[in-house]
Amino acid sequence: MKVISTNIGQPRELLRHGKPIMTGIYKEPVDEIRIRKFFVEGDHVMDSKIHGGEDKAVYGYPNEHYDFWRAAYPSVPMSWGMFGENITTDGMYEGVTDIGAVYRIGNALLRVTAPRFPCYKLAARFDSADIIKHFLHSKKSGFYFTVVEEGVVKPGDRIVLEQAGDLHLSIEDVVNRRLQEE
Repeated sequence: MKVISTNIGQPRELLRHGKPIMTGIYKEPVDEIRIRKFFVEGDHVMDSKIHGGEDKAVYGYPNEHYDFWRAAYPSVPMSWGMFGENITTDGMYEGVTDIGAVYRIGNALLRVTAPRFPCYKLAARFDSADIIKHFLHSKKSGFYFTVVEEGVVKPGDRIVLEQAGDLHLSIEDVVNRRLQEE
């Protein structure tokens, strides 16, 4: 497993129902990211109740899912960071990524905490109201991390499992439970 891209976002204004909102979902690739205890340095999170903080300090998303989304939304240009991820991964999947598992990524140590259940800002990013439901039902959620050890991550860095999750509950399992609740 390895890092394909590292991404941060600057504040950007969007119109939602004719009203301006600020978002940091527009991530752009950068040479490296510096991961701090509760955030990625230089990455702007506009709603800290939903994103960032201890349990959602870093968001990872598999590059392998991009082809699926390009086929589903062919008119939407997609570059790394499109889903608001800080780390675009290769070889890390929801079905085998367990809650509580600890990974060495670059020289940072990160623990998997949760799947992403997107907010309306992903719909704004895609200019599509149906992306939220489509994202959930696709089970291509990506994964949030908490920071065990701060560090620097850059494209090409290896992703190494340091400690298995003790709950034996994958990201996909959590998404499946959410779908059953609908």
